[in-house]
This record gives sequence, structure tokens and C-alpha cells, in this order.
Amino acid sequence: MNFTPTELGASIIFAIAVLHTFCSSYFETLAKKSPRHAGLWHLLGEVEIVFGFWAAILIIFMWLANDLATAKEYANKRNFTEPLFVFAIMVVAGSKPILHFATQILYKLGQLLQLVLRTKQAPTLYFLTLSITPLLGSLITEPAAMTLAAFLLRDLVYRHKCSTPLLFGTLGVLFVNISIGGTLTNFAAPPVLMVASTWNWSTAFMFANFGLEATIAIFINATIATLLFQKQLIEPTKKSDHVRIPLTITAIHLLFLLSIVGFAHDPVIFMWLLLFFIGYTTAYPKHQSPLILREALLVGFFLGGLVVLGALQGWWLQPILETMSPTAVFYGSLALTAITDNAALTYLGSLVQGTSPEFKLALVGGAVAGGGLTVIANAPNPAGLAILRSYFPNAAVSAGLLFIAAIPPTIIAILALRLL
Repeated sequence: MNFTPTELGASIIFAIAVLHTFCSSYFETLAKKSPRHAGLWHLLGEVEIVFGFWAAILIIFMWLANDLATAKEYANKRNFTEPLFVFAIMVVAGSKPILHFATQILYKLGQLLQLVLRTKQAPTLYFLTLSITPLLGSLITEPAAMTLAAFLLRDLVYRHKCSTPLLFGTLGVLFVNISIGGTLTNFAAPPVLMVASTWNWSTAFMFANFGLEATIAIFINATIATLLFQKQLIEPTKKSDHVRIPLTITAIHLLFLLSIVGFAHDPVIFMWLLLFFIGYTTAYPKHQSPLILREALLVGFFLGGLVVLGALQGWWLQPILETMSPTAVFYGSLALTAITDNAALTYLGSLVQGTSPEFKLALVGGAVAGGGLTVIANAPNPAGLAILRSYFPNAAVSAGLLFIAAIPPTIIAILALRLL
């Protein structure tokens, strides 16, 4: 492996950042023990802060190791389209009319399912949220689906007193299902998006190679989770003051959402649309709730840091991928996804020349199958975490418990992708 001192330093900083994500709950504990510096410890305990913080350390390191011009040139050459897109789509998808619209659709489907299967409302809605919403991600993109699902689960599950298995089990299934749910098209999942144009993968190709397998895995995971936790779910209370949002307002919000998705590769356009959307919601506040700007900004900061740190990891990732067989690539990419963003992993894999179709399918298959193992494994994960984190003990999500909870649904995804 050939590497420069800068690349080695960047990999050491990256390793520290990954370790930091597993220690976020420790910093929250320090905040309680040391009130004098509680603000600093709370800051370092925010999972969304980690990679942005260490990306800043990397830029300072590059400045000191080389010069300021080198550090500035490196930062300016990074592509921040994905972090910006996730920020924009989170704000719009998390708006009140969009969430109300999605909730009403799930409630209607739930009523139909209840009539057919004679089930209770809470387990039915829980099942649909963990199955239909991730599949919807193939149309509205995974970040949008994650935002919708997280808000729906917040109201259905997390706002009530939950056991630890329910807290982490639900999150693990959500992360895994969202990761594989965007593979039915060639534009919705970040790891697919990074290679689709290079390898000429169309939506028809994605559906033929991943569609059935991903759908089966998602429904199995959602079914198992529902059967395990149905007795812990609390039935939704019927509100007499049912919220009614005019169809025109909902249609305008959906138009903004679909427009941002349509211009996902054009940051200037979709950020302009976001600013227009913020202006619209300010001008017509009657049917709005506060936009989730803080949560979305934190997630964008996290992903931006991942872009800065991940770009210098190719010196050790690419040689590893080049020496692997397709089967080894699948499991290797699955394991590597746990410690690096799966979109960065597939992008580096796309740089390897002369790879076989089996290699390409194995690389993407492993990357999406392992996308729920950690917060950093898949770009939409921080979005879900930002919405649900406050409902966990000490507002900190244990990376170890999340990893353990995500293993069973990940195994289901592996079996579906490898055997079907």
C-alpha cells in the first residue's frame, strides 16, 4: 500500500472519529459528573457532531503538515451535494402537511389490513411503518423515507415508555430496512447513486437484481419485529380535534418534495427550492409546525464531515477490494460499511478497473445489507437518529446496543440477497 503522511494522518483521525461515535454516551455521563464543562461534553456527546468536529481537526492537521493553501484546496474540491440534499429533504419531508399526508395513507392501509387480518391498530401501523415506508424510499429517496418513518415511529412508539429491546430493536430494523429499501431504483439509495452512472445501472436493472430480494427481507424483518413487540405497543388515542389540512397546502408541499427529489443532483436548484419552501411556510404559517432546521443542519454537518474524512481513505480501502473474490467482496463490504459510509465504499469500488458484474453486484449488495449496523454506515441513519435520539436514556444511543440490535435484520438481508 502506498500512502502519503497526510493520508496516514487522515486515516488515524478517521479511526479516532469512528471510535468517538461508540463513546457518545460516555461524554453524556461526563456532562453530569462535570457540570462546569457540561456544555463541552454535551457537544462531544452529540453523534451528529462527531465527523464534522474531526473533519475540522483534519483540515487543521493538513494546514500544519503542508500549508493553508493545500488545506483550503482539499476542502474546496469536496462534493457536498449529498449532505446538502439530505439537509433539504429532511426539512421538507419533516413538515406537518407531509407527515399528516403520510400518516393518513398508513392509517387507511392499516384499517384495510385490520379488517382482513383482524389485528389491533398499533401493531398494524408499526408493521406498515417498518415495511411500506422503507419501500417508499425507492421513490422519494432514502433520506426522505427515513425522516417520515422516524416521525411516525416517534408518535407511535418512542413517545411512550419503552423497554430497551423495543427502543433498539425498532431502530435496528428501521436502519436495515431503509438501507435495502432504496435499492428498487437507481437514484434513491446513496451507495447505488454513487455507481449507477459509472456502471450504467438503470432502474430496471436495480429492480431485477435487488427488488424482490429487498422486498422479501423488508417484510420478514417488519413481521418479526411486530410479532416480538406487539404486546409492548400502545394503541393510539383517538383525537376528537382531528387535524384537517387543506388539500391545496398538502399538494404544494408534495410538489416541493418531489421537485427537490427530481433535482437531487443539482444543489443550486434544490437549495433554492428549499429557501423558497421556507419562505412559503413562513408566509402561510396556519397549517405548519416548526421546521426541523436544527436536526437537519446537524445531520448535514455529520455527513459533510464524513465526506471530508472519507475522501482520504482510498489508499487502504481500494487495495483490499481489488484482491477479493465476489463472495469475499460482499462480506468484506458489509463489514467495512460498519466503519465507513457505504456510499463512500461503493464509490471507491467503482474506481477499481476491470471488475466483473458479479463483483459490482456483490459490492453494492454487501454495502446496503450492512447499512443498518452503525449510525455512520448509511447516510440517512443520522437523520433518523436526530429525530429519535431524545427518547433514549440520557438522549444518547449506545452504538454497541444498536449494532447488536441490527444484527438479526442484517442476517435476514444477507440471506435474501445471497440465496434468492
